[in-house]
Amino acid sequence: MIYRDRLNPPPATRWKRANRNKNRVPAVATPDKAPSLWIAVGLSLAPAVSNGLGRFAYALILPAMRADLKWSYTQAGWVNTVNALGYFAGAVATLRLIGRAGPHRLLFWGMLSTAASIVGSGLFRGFAPLLLMRFIAGGGGALALIAGGALAAELYAHHQSHAASGIAVYFSGGGIGIVVPGLFVPWLLQARGAPAWDEAWIATGLVAAVFCVPCLVAAARVPELPRSIQRVPWKKGPLFASLFAYLCFALGAIVYMTFIVAWMRDRGATPLEVSVVWSILGLAIIISPLPWRGPLTRWRGGWPLAAALSACAVGAAIPLLSTSLGAMVLSAAFFGGAFFIPPSAVTALSRSRLPRAAWGAGIATYTVLFGAGQPIGPILAGAVADATGTLFAGLATSVAVLLVGAAAAALQD
Repeated sequence: MIYRDRLNPPPATRWKRANRNKNRVPAVATPDKAPSLWIAVGLSLAPAVSNGLGRFAYALILPAMRADLKWSYTQAGWVNTVNALGYFAGAVATLRLIGRAGPHRLLFWGMLSTAASIVGSGLFRGFAPLLLMRFIAGGGGALALIAGGALAAELYAHHQSHAASGIAVYFSGGGIGIVVPGLFVPWLLQARGAPAWDEAWIATGLVAAVFCVPCLVAAARVPELPRSIQRVPWKKGPLFASLFAYLCFALGAIVYMTFIVAWMRDRGATPLEVSVVWSILGLAIIISPLPWRGPLTRWRGGWPLAAALSACAVGAAIPLLSTSLGAMVLSAAFFGGAFFIPPSAVTALSRSRLPRAAWGAGIATYTVLFGAGQPIGPILAGAVADATGTLFAGLATSVAVLLVGAAAAALQD
């Protein structure tokens, strides 16, 4: 007897169909169309708040705080060191929490706590309360940066050709957080004098609060990994060279970002010159994904990281030769054009060398090292500046450390 009724097949056929996929592992759906790059742009407001506004705006406000509060270079370095200690603590906490709480929740609390602490930095004049605010800003910033980076990596998990661009766009958002305060902080301090540093902090914090909204809206568009596969062990040995290089990057780069404005002001730079150089620095960060897209996509191993650290070293060395406006613009272009490429490079390394479920932990580990190196840089440079009477030696040391990091990154296969 021949069965032609597809709705009522013979018993043997029904049994085969019922058991055909019994032991098959469900496949993960792979979207055909890559997510919009605008989602990565929205996520990029996380580094804009965590780094641009929460950390590096301090360089713009520092000269006024030193003048009004009568700080030494060592005290100024301690404020940024405490901020870096908070960043380190936040990175360690994120490494432990990202597999439990998930990046979406950590991003939310990181963004809000950073914005609130930036505003809080303008509400106190005492040294201890200011240190506390800067510590909280560092910790919240680490949560936001790492969680946002994990979401940016996950955004193009199924689209390798878009991954490098998406990650670079994410980290370039730090430039937005540098450009925006550069447009109003120098003029505010020029018009109202050094005591207006508190108003500068409050205004910067309000900008950070506004940035939180589109960032969290974009994060909601990124699917979160199932909790069952968010935590897997991974070996750090094969990535040792890049981990050490990233530590050197933290030590050297933070000195430039902390003291470059003070270096310019000590040599008679006007508010207009400071605003121009700081804006060029931020703009160079924003457009950095364009020239670095090829190296991040095609170069293998640690070469993108090595090239970026070398470019940062060149940018940091130029002010030692000249602080003319032309030289400082060139310095800002070199340094800014490469400053957020190391985070993009190590995120790409995490994607290529680690299982997908370990991407967040890998990014957090690099950030822990970054956070461990940053407290040393500002306080050491500040102490050297006080001992020698000039920032020259501290800035020169940062250049040497960046070159050592570049050499180490070149060894990463």
